[in-house]
Amino acid sequence: MPIPQGIPNCPPGLEYLTAVDQLLVHQQVELLEAFTGFETANKYTVKNTLGQKVYWAVEDTTCCTRMCCGPDRPFDIKIMDNFQNEVLHLRRDLRCKSCCFPCCLQKLEVSAPPGNVIGTVVQKWSLCRPVFDIRDRNNETVLTIRGPVCQCPCSDIKFAVFTKDGTEVGKVTKQWTGFVQEHFTDADNFGINFPMDLDVRVKATMLGALFLIDYMYFESSDNKKVRR
Repeated sequence: MPIPQGIPNCPPGLEYLTAVDQLLVHQQVELLEAFTGFETANKYTVKNTLGQKVYWAVEDTTCCTRMCCGPDRPFDIKIMDNFQNEVLHLRRDLRCKSCCFPCCLQKLEVSAPPGNVIGTVVQKWSLCRPVFDIRDRNNETVLTIRGPVCQCPCSDIKFAVFTKDGTEVGKVTKQWTGFVQEHFTDADNFGINFPMDLDVRVKATMLGALFLIDYMYFESSDNKKVRR
């Protein structure tokens, strides 16, 4: 995908995001993990609707962290362009995700360039459904993501995105990939939609939210799907 030119006030490498309102994220199938249960670092490709590769992402964790903490592990994810330049950095510390402990729920920082925080994804306390705030670099909530109360295991799962006034403006969708892939690997496919004119930093933070949702609700535990 060619890089859009002349985008003012845009972090380097995020010019792609100004020209799209939808992205597809595909997690690579790891055969070693599928056959042995040995948890490997996750890898993803990010494409536009034409199938053109926009970014690729790789988890940066230790073997010990992956095996001991499972899907709850802290992680860094490096998101790189097609020239292997890191344009986004996602960081998730080890925190609680139980509704019984509302004081220390999940949080993910999004940096572009690495070291410059442009947004955060903050889990909100909720008994019935997943809820996340998308916050800008000033820590102001600009969007809210609400997941379903229950998840049908054999269909797409939608996490709707709302503005502060309750208008739905986008979604993060976990796509059903078929019985074999769903039950024998933890390689997931996602789609993300947002308004074309949304601030590019908020788009990047929404992309970060997609990865957090994957780890929290769809990453395997003992090679079995986790459905919370």
